[in-house]
Amino acid sequence: MFFRKNNRGNNTDQTGEIKLKDYEKIWTKFCFLDESGDLNPKAAPFFTVGLIKCSQPYYLYSKLNYERNKRNFHDEMKFNKLSKNNIDFEKFAIDAFMATHSVWVYSYTIDKEGGYFQREFDGNPWNAYECISIRLAESALSANEILMLLADHITTPKDVCYEVNVKNKINKKANRLAMAGVCRFDSKGNDLIQVVDLFIGAINYDLKMATGIVAKGDKYKKEFVYYVKEKLGVVDFTNGFRDKKFNIFVDQDLKRRLS
Repeated sequence: MFFRKNNRGNNTDQTGEIKLKDYEKIWTKFCFLDESGDLNPKAAPFFTVGLIKCSQPYYLYSKLNYERNKRNFHDEMKFNKLSKNNIDFEKFAIDAFMATHSVWVYSYTIDKEGGYFQREFDGNPWNAYECISIRLAESALSANEILMLLADHITTPKDVCYEVNVKNKINKKANRLAMAGVCRFDSKGNDLIQVVDLFIGAINYDLKMATGIVAKGDKYKKEFVYYVKEKLGVVDFTNGFRDKKFNIFVDQDLKRRLS
């Protein structure tokens, strides 16, 4: 079950009547969000949304930026573009994340061919994307925190008001200012969104391998997936994974493919 627990061990928010003048008691956290898998249900069966939450993005960003300049590597980090030319740097990105303090990963994978997708989201992929984004942010939200969400840009129908809806619904549920704002932009310019892509791309691909959707598989994608799983100490992601740094949830409908 996707859990709601803040990073200080409390199960419920204790924000109370904190005011802006009590800014020293308020924690501000950045969240970087990306998705893996096509929103079109016919294109790919699994859809994963993930986010990285961090107190100071600078620490992870500076590690990546320093190594980029050192290696003269300036390509976008993207799971679907893994090759012999970039896999070493993208493994370094995983190592850098694991060595950074106060960073957390949350992800949610849904089977678009499952009954839950149809019941909960009326089979509407845009509704699913928005709702899952909200669930991730709610799970990441801790007491006395205000989040800022930066998400990868994807082209949406004109009637989809993703930024407005995510912010308003989270604040309404929390009954306070919990989400300061939501902004989407091209992930090519943001290393932290690219790191999210690496994690959720690996999760999605591992589930495809476990359910036989990917047969032989891509050499470099498989190598990277095994590297991520080794770092986390998991056999596969079919049952999700949780520890102090990760909260990976996998929809029950996907698990039924294994039975």
